[in-house]
Amino acid sequence: MKICLFEDLYFDHFEPLVFTRPTYNLFCGMLRMRDKVRRAYPEPEIVFHTRGYLEAFLGEKNPKYKVNTIDDNDCLFINGRIFAHDDLPRIIDLKDKTNKLYMNGETIIAARVSGKKLEELKSGMHDLFTVSNFDGLPVEQVDVKYATFIWDLIHGNKREIIKDFELFVKQYNLSLKDFIQGKVYEGVHMIEPASIIIREGAVVYPGTVLDATEGPIFIDRNAIVYPNAVIQGPVYIGEQTKVKAGANLYDGVSTGKVCKVGGEIEASIIMPYSNKQHSGFLGHAYLGSWINIGADTNSSDLKNNYGTVKITLNGDLIDSGHQFLGLIMGDHSKAAINSQFNTGTVVGFSCNIFSSGFPKKYLPSFSWGGGDLTTTFDIEKSIETARRMVSRRSKTISEVEEKLFRKIFDLTQKTRRKLGYPY
Repeated sequence: MKICLFEDLYFDHFEPLVFTRPTYNLFCGMLRMRDKVRRAYPEPEIVFHTRGYLEAFLGEKNPKYKVNTIDDNDCLFINGRIFAHDDLPRIIDLKDKTNKLYMNGETIIAARVSGKKLEELKSGMHDLFTVSNFDGLPVEQVDVKYATFIWDLIHGNKREIIKDFELFVKQYNLSLKDFIQGKVYEGVHMIEPASIIIREGAVVYPGTVLDATEGPIFIDRNAIVYPNAVIQGPVYIGEQTKVKAGANLYDGVSTGKVCKVGGEIEASIIMPYSNKQHSGFLGHAYLGSWINIGADTNSSDLKNNYGTVKITLNGDLIDSGHQFLGLIMGDHSKAAINSQFNTGTVVGFSCNIFSSGFPKKYLPSFSWGGGDLTTTFDIEKSIETARRMVSRRSKTISEVEEKLFRKIFDLTQKTRRKLGYPY
């Protein structure tokens, strides 16, 4: 039997983060959504389903996985938007061989499919799945959490860090003596050390305060926490990430691997290879990969009237229903020093933002500027900038990734034209 992680019609609720990745490659807590599924079901082979234009890029980044191909006669399809916790194998038991559609209300959670019905699905693997794809299957309602919008990941991050921490300790049967494997200098203050894990190769310098009173702190392999940083859990620091001297990281912060973080950060997710290392505030935000936030940049996450934050999604203004919501920024975007972002600002893929005052609250992919004179970031210059940045981490932009840049440019051209951008 195979497990197929799939995307449904609501993937675009997670733009601009999903221009370069399927929904199940988004981070929340200490892991990607797909990693939580693997943790719940460690044995079966996992295959990926995604949009056609992402197939080659996803395959290049994951050479050990099949993409949009199922070579078995029995498959459990799992929605890439679900939060897979330790109770999932009980709710959806792999031993139950019955073809069945698992729903939470009107949302597909999973589907066990074999035989003729599976053959039909195999022929449509390049399309997004809807409930109609599983017509005829008996339906079972299940209580499994899922994300509908990108802000569900932001506001669920604190919960997911706690859950992932607990399951990590359980999965590897760790005792308290195993929690501190890295180097912790004298002069580091650890509050509630039974909720702090520092993995091998990590270094925490003197003057740092690790406060796990309100939730766990997990510092992953080879990360560095420089002197006088204050980290208040729940917080996850990814592998090889650097927390700069004097940084203040509050509850609900997760960083991917090889990031640089500093200043004041609260309730935010920062994906791998991104930098927000200087002074300035970032709150209730979601940053993609290969982002650089300039020094003294501030991002508001609370309106002056304390109302709920509205956000532009696919051209529509939506009330998030949340009082706290900050910056959402796509991969390969940059913000100049002293930038200011209003509550609920969305910055697309590969933007270069610099302007006096607040830029517009919605900046489509390949925006150049941010104010009234915002124009299109030339695709060739965009790719060249990306090449320079990734080379600083000994990475390259492959031919497949360059084609993806150009595809995203084409996909987002209509939006820029509506806003009056040239070509």
